[in-house]
Amino acid sequence: MYKQAHPELIRRPEALRRTGLSKSTLYNRINSGLFIPPISLGSRSVAFVASEVDAVIHAMIEERSPAEIKILVSNLIQQRKKTA
Repeated sequence: MYKQAHPELIRRPEALRRTGLSKSTLYNRINSGLFIPPISLGSRSVAFVASEVDAVIHAMIEERSPAEIKILVSNLIQQRKKTA
């Protein structure tokens, strides 16, 4: 994961644009552990951490297996807890 002093947050339309996925495919992948879930910005608002989205996109470009991508996603989620 790329470290930044102030992580860039992107909304769902930008995450969809970057990945080329449909909304339903994006959420199916999140539910399957194959894509990083968004963070809550409030009661009705979420965003994705841009560097995490980019890390998953790079793993897809590298043709990593679904099992490897699940491990990556899990590690990214654990990193969130360490930086909080």
